[in-house]
Order: sequence, then structure tokens, then C-alpha cells
Amino acid sequence: MARAGPAWLLLAIWVVLPTQLSSLKGSSLIERISDSKDLKKLLRTRNNVLVLYSRSEAAAENHLRLLSTVAQAVKGQGTICWVDCGDAESRKLCKKMKVDLSPKDKKVELFHYQDGAFHTEYNRAVTFKSIVAFLKDPKGPPLWEEDPGAKDVVHIDSEKDFRRLLKKEEKPVLMMFYAPWCSMCKRMMPHFQKAATQTRGHSVLAGMNVYPSEFENIREEYNVRGYPTICYFEKGRFLFQYDNYGSTAEDIVEWLKNPQPPQPQVPETPWADEGGSVYHLTDEDFDQFVKEHSSVLVMFHAPWCGHCKKMKPEFEKAAEVLHGEADSSGVLAAVDATVNKALAERFHISEFPTLKYFKNGEKYAVPVLRTKKKFIEWMQNPQAPPPPEPTWEEQQTSVLHLLGDNFRDTLKKKKHALVMFYAPWCPHCKKVVPHFTATADAFKDDRKIACAAVDCIKDKNQDLCQQEAVKAYPTFHYYHYGKFAEKYDSDRTELGFTNFIRTLREGDHERLGRKKEEL
Repeated sequence: MARAGPAWLLLAIWVVLPTQLSSLKGSSLIERISDSKDLKKLLRTRNNVLVLYSRSEAAAENHLRLLSTVAQAVKGQGTICWVDCGDAESRKLCKKMKVDLSPKDKKVELFHYQDGAFHTEYNRAVTFKSIVAFLKDPKGPPLWEEDPGAKDVVHIDSEKDFRRLLKKEEKPVLMMFYAPWCSMCKRMMPHFQKAATQTRGHSVLAGMNVYPSEFENIREEYNVRGYPTICYFEKGRFLFQYDNYGSTAEDIVEWLKNPQPPQPQVPETPWADEGGSVYHLTDEDFDQFVKEHSSVLVMFHAPWCGHCKKMKPEFEKAAEVLHGEADSSGVLAAVDATVNKALAERFHISEFPTLKYFKNGEKYAVPVLRTKKKFIEWMQNPQAPPPPEPTWEEQQTSVLHLLGDNFRDTLKKKKHALVMFYAPWCPHCKKVVPHFTATADAFKDDRKIACAAVDCIKDKNQDLCQQEAVKAYPTFHYYHYGKFAEKYDSDRTELGFTNFIRTLREGDHERLGRKKEEL
């Protein structure tokens, strides 16, 4: 009888586990697919599909349990399917869909399909909240809490959780109300989360996405008129806002030592009301002015722009000299682009300050001018600026410059691809470009290798860069046949890049050698 206990227990475990798995497999909200025709039909009729590919039934168990709850939350918005690649019937389907579960540590893959086509490999946190957020907005940015550096920020998801935090928390609370698309929020988040770590135990730094309409009451209650809005609480009571949105982690930590309300701001006098020698033009009088003056240099500016404020005194001094000459070579004028939006749109003003030169009403390009001397010299002898240097993309190199609409298809054809996500204005990117270009040239004859680049500033690429969780420039990702494999964090030099790629190719040769030996 002593031996019967363990045997009975093992039998019970054997019975329970398959039963649990069977119930998960039987979930009416998770569709099991084994045939390529069924999958194609599904992708034709559903536009938001997440497919779990597993090495076996047992390997899928934990994911199926999680995805069953996700399926309930996204019912009517997304579809979840399961393909067991260990099943003889499904093995062909997995191969056809280029699912590679051969690495020992890889038991499952999650692929997302949108509007009938492959969209992306799911490489975000495998949690209920993250997957639900992804399926509700597949092109949206990752949740803030997915950032490992944000572990000390308290992430609030509901009004109930928000009220509970204020009611129970004894320590001071600094709450950031944000929107996931807000660029100012993204810039501030790394500093905010670093401050959360440094002040842990003394203060609570929390974040809450209040952009959804369900949080309209909170937005009204705390006067959220823009993002981010940061509010300071003590013992559940709102005291005042923190308004230093350009602050570093050190600034936040220092402020929390002695929290003070914002100082009342003295409204700035508009430049046009200050007097001076510069003419101030509007949507209504601009065309008439440039007709009446044969030579006009116009500065498009914004009141909040620091570079504009720095340039303004030089522009005024130059105007005073030019307008005081009997035979003046021209006049200087200014346009507040935040007020005169029709002019800003007409002349494609996207950054400040921007200079435009008008000769007899015709617009001409202007070189970079910033000082009184340069303004005067150029007005006395207007010259077209030298042609700009070719961009990285315009240069003849072996780097593949990709866009959102060809990124997936191009990388699917490459066994190993190292991709640099960058911004043309980024100084760190400019420093890396020669090294990355040299690496691409070194491997140009290897058809299985690609060194690719994505300009995240281009409109066509912004969704792609969000999907790939690009938060800083440059960011390097390694892809295997179009699927994200890992983030590259080694040396950003030609030697670092080439060593990384050579290691990959050496691994290929070793695997090929082993296969030949087996044969």
C-alpha cells in the first residue's frame, strides 16, 4: 500500500494536465489551425490576427492559458489562432509560413497578420496588458511599463487604481498624465523613471495614460490641457503642478526635496509689439509687401523658439543698418508662424528659425545666416547657397535604405540583416555612418547578408519605427529572415559590426558542416 500513493498521485497529475490543456485548446475564442488553406481563408476574412506557433502541445500550454484571457479582452477587435508545429499535419504549414523553432531555447513564436498579410513578429512583453494593448493598436508604441528602466514607476491603468493610490499612499506622489504619441512625454520619460529609482522609498513617481476618452473626468479634474501634465500630491491631496518639462532626473530629484508651486509667468511681449527696425508681416499684408520691396529677407519664427530668440537681436541690428542706408540693398522682415499659419503652410515652414529671400516677389533659397555681419553681407550681394551635400541615402554605398512598405519583404530574403534606425540630424548617427557603410561594403558580395538603414524621421517610416520599439538614435536590430532576433548593443565601429556578422556566418558554416557529417 505504501507504493500505491505515489503511483496514484502520478496518475492524477497525468490526468489533470491533459485535461487543463484540452480545455485551453477547446477555447472557443482561440482557433486551432492545421491547414494552409484554412489559415489563408482566416487571413482573408479577419484583419487583425495573432498566431501562436508552438513546437508541441506542451510547449504551447502557458501561452494558451494567457492568450485565452487576452482573447476575451479583445473579442470583436482581434483574432487569436494556434498552430501546433509538432503535429504532422501542421508541420508543412509552419514551414510554409517560415516559422523556425529549431533553436533549443525557442518553443513558440507569435506572428501578427494585418489586412491579410504578415505584419510583424510580436517581440514585446508576453503579458496580458501588453498583448491586449498591441492587438487594440498593432502600430502603436509599446506600453511605458515594458521599458525595463521604468520598473520603479507606478503604472496606473484605471481611475479606480488612481483613486486607490491617492487614498492609501503615505509618501508624496508625483503623477505624470501622458499620451502615448506625445513626443515631449517620450523625451521626459527616461528622466522621470530614473528619478523614480533614485527617490524610491521617499516619493512615488507614477504614470497614467489619460488620452483615452474614458479618462475625460480626470483630465477635467486636474486641468490636463496638454501632455505631459505632471501633478504633485501629498496624502492624497493635489497641491500644484510640476512644470519643468525640460528637466533631467537630477532636476526632478532636487525639486522633490523641497516641492514648490510654479512661479507665475510674466507674459512675453510679442516681437511685433516691441518696436524696432524689422517689419512684421501677416497673412493679409505679406504679398503686397514683397511686391512693393524688391529685396526682402524674411525670418519665420515662433515665440517659444530658443534659437529664434538668440538670433532676434542680430536680425534687429542688421535691419537698423540696412534700413538706415540711403541706397539700401534691401529690408528685413519677420513672420510669426504660429499666428500666420497660412504663410507657414504655404512656404512649408517646419522648423524655426527659417529664412526666405524674395527678389521682386520671387522666392529664393538662403544659406545659414545667424549674425548681423552675415545678414548685411548677404543682402548686399545675395548669392544662391552651394548645393547641399548628398544625404546618406543619395550616396552610392552597399547599405540598403528601406521604407515601411518594403522593409519586411526585403529582409525576408536575407538570412542575416543588421538594421540601423537613425535620424539624419542625430550627431551619434553621423559618427556611426562611415563605420556602418564600410561594414556594408565589406559584405556586399554575400547575398545572405544585409546592412540596412531606416530613416525614422520620414513619414513613411514612423509607424515602422514605433513597431520596432525604436526610442533612441541610432538603434541597431538584428533580423533573421525578416524576423527580429535581438538588439545589437556592442561596439558601434566597423570592427564591432564586422565581428558580429562574421560570428553569424561562422555559425552557419559550423551547422552546415555538422549536417554533412550526419549525411
